[in-house]
Amino acid sequence: MQLALAQARQGIGLTAPNPPVGAVIVKDGQVLGQGYHRKAGGPHAEIEALRSASSSGADLAKATIYITLEPCSTHGRTPPCVDALIAARLGRVVWGARDPNPAHQGRAESILLGAGLSVTTGVCESECQDILRPFAKRITTGLPWVIAKAGMSLDGRITRPAGEGPWLTGPAARADAMRLRSTCEAILAGAGTIRQDDPALTVRGEALRPGQLQPWRAVLTKSGNLPPGARIFTDEHAARTLVFQNQELETVLRDLVSRGVMSVFVEGGGQVLASAFSGSWVDEVIFYTAPLISGSGQSVVASPPFTGSSIQLQFVDIKQVVDDIRIHALVLKSPPP
Repeated sequence: MQLALAQARQGIGLTAPNPPVGAVIVKDGQVLGQGYHRKAGGPHAEIEALRSASSSGADLAKATIYITLEPCSTHGRTPPCVDALIAARLGRVVWGARDPNPAHQGRAESILLGAGLSVTTGVCESECQDILRPFAKRITTGLPWVIAKAGMSLDGRITRPAGEGPWLTGPAARADAMRLRSTCEAILAGAGTIRQDDPALTVRGEALRPGQLQPWRAVLTKSGNLPPGARIFTDEHAARTLVFQNQELETVLRDLVSRGVMSVFVEGGGQVLASAFSGSWVDEVIFYTAPLISGSGQSVVASPPFTGSSIQLQFVDIKQVVDDIRIHALVLKSPPP
């Protein structure tokens, strides 16, 4: 299952609105084939693994397939994977996480058992669920998984004093953030960020994988006063820019889901982050802290508009990225339905 998880992670950021899934076929201790779901509408992980094994002429009879997610049992863009597993004459099917869709959950097991295959479930379940969190949230709530990202000084500022330049964190931290940006289908920013920094809000360099679409660039604005010459309106990806004027954040998030988005990267500024936290929309936090006391500038979470109680986090990890510290946490307070 660890091999299947490694396969699944290759699809993170590429499969929306489908989940990233990996599969590995094993027989007599030997890996016969493996694969992952590469994009919506394309073959599922199970089919990729079956094709990989078949291309080498392997005998799949009585082999075991390990899948990170319960195989699909209904016909969508592709036929049900349970039918392919039965047709391949496999002997055993093992999966980690149950399908979070209540309409499908548990159906695969009864179908496969009825066809004479052995079934084992719940293997490395928590790890499999971790990579399925955005899909599970979308399918059960109609909302995307929301990641709040910021680079800040040690005293919680996201800007430096005038004349010192725009960057707080170093190149390694910015490259790490770019890699994480590539796992999301939308980037959310406020009008102030567009006016002040003129960011590209794109995935660039090694973080951009072959065939990957640029994320939607969602801009929140009250006045609608945005510079027409900004890069988000004039570059080659201008068609991927969305402007939301005087829209509630929930409305924006649901609009993004309607466009196939599962994960949203909130990149600022402080007022947008405050609104996201105040409304309990944030699920995950990734803050990069620079070895710097700014002494002035905008707070990472502006108050106002931040209101309400403090937000409890659960640390996932704290990692040094060359000179900066990356804090990765999950929000324990559940978002509203």
